[in-house]
Amino acid sequence: MPHSTNREMILGIVVGTAGISLLLLWYHKVRKPRTAMSLPKFLSLGNSLDLMTLQDEMPSGQGTTAIFQGRQLQILEKLNELLTHMEELKEEIRVLKEAIPKLEEYIQGELGGKVTVHKISPQHRARKRRLATVQSSATSNSSEEAESEGGYVTANTDTEEQSFPVPKEFNTHVEELNLDALIQRADNLRVNESRKVESFELLCDHKEKFRDEIEFIWRFARAYGDMYELSTNTQEKKHYANIGKTLGEKAIMRAPKNGYCHLWYAVLCGYVSEFEGLQNKINYGYRFKEHLDKAIEFLPEEPFLYYLKGRYCYAVSKLSWIERKMAATLFGNIPSSTVQEALQNFLKVEELQPGFSKSNYMFMAKCYADLNQIDSAMKFCNLAVLLPCITKEDKDAQKEVKKISTSLKSKTLCETVIIQSILKEISPEYSLKD
Repeated sequence: MPHSTNREMILGIVVGTAGISLLLLWYHKVRKPRTAMSLPKFLSLGNSLDLMTLQDEMPSGQGTTAIFQGRQLQILEKLNELLTHMEELKEEIRVLKEAIPKLEEYIQGELGGKVTVHKISPQHRARKRRLATVQSSATSNSSEEAESEGGYVTANTDTEEQSFPVPKEFNTHVEELNLDALIQRADNLRVNESRKVESFELLCDHKEKFRDEIEFIWRFARAYGDMYELSTNTQEKKHYANIGKTLGEKAIMRAPKNGYCHLWYAVLCGYVSEFEGLQNKINYGYRFKEHLDKAIEFLPEEPFLYYLKGRYCYAVSKLSWIERKMAATLFGNIPSSTVQEALQNFLKVEELQPGFSKSNYMFMAKCYADLNQIDSAMKFCNLAVLLPCITKEDKDAQKEVKKISTSLKSKTLCETVIIQSILKEISPEYSLKD
């Protein structure tokens, strides 16, 4: 077949593939209800709202106001749903535009017998690594095997699509450790971002032995939070967040005066809120703040707590009028905070542990920029740049710092030009050299 004919066939496949993709995209958006939506974490909930179901209308006179408020809220939710779908559609079209130019190369590779390598999550790799150490007879375990007691839920499927924690049958040659040794090893592994999966697996191996120990339980909840952060799959994230929250609930019930139990329960409430509707999202927001304050009460010298509270205060200070109105309609009170309050918490972090994180410096720069204190904002931008990028959060903070720094420089330049113009008006003899 001539090369030109070959090329026409490939381009025809590309066009057909794009058309099918867009058709499927339209069908999922318009005809099929979404079972799950990717939403931002609670600390940035001001950027997006989810669809919620209104309560049944009450026929009594007292219920008239509630019905009116409910209809208002329904209209707002419909508008928000439309905006959310539009944003998702824009994002998926952008992904399609990036993918289409690569289809020709992909199809040529397939026709040429090349094998495509798919990117998998760290949990998937960890699971496959464990499976490799087991004899082939172990594969007879069915996908229905699962354990659920006190929040310790695991899942195993016959496909490699899911990468949830492995059942106990796969955990062969487990080294027996006492509680102190286990805690120390798990904490040491977790210090390294690339070894958090190992820390999680180590705790999974010992969950039967130490499932009733408080120091184990809150660390296990924290490990599920780590897996949530590392996962790139929505269903995995939801799985880890829900189990971690259940463990957190168990921890605070057994040790209500343990600050770390309250800390990680608050964090996991924030993670779970990502998959909830508006009412539950706001409810989890209040729960986050409640347990964060309790954690600070029991751990007043823990800088991470003040960093989280600063994030919360900053997010609340940026809520729009509509979002505040919704909170008031649902709960009768409105969450309130200011940029100054957020800044005080970030400054407290720096006081307790100088150079705590790149993100803390980034938020300090944001606060000072909002307060129009340009010199202080630039100072913390420069300090943030000096810290190394280790985690994904560090990389995101680095990008944000560059944006803030560029914006501040532009603002400073504009102010300089305006001042010079004013001085020229006042004194004609004034020049740039002066």
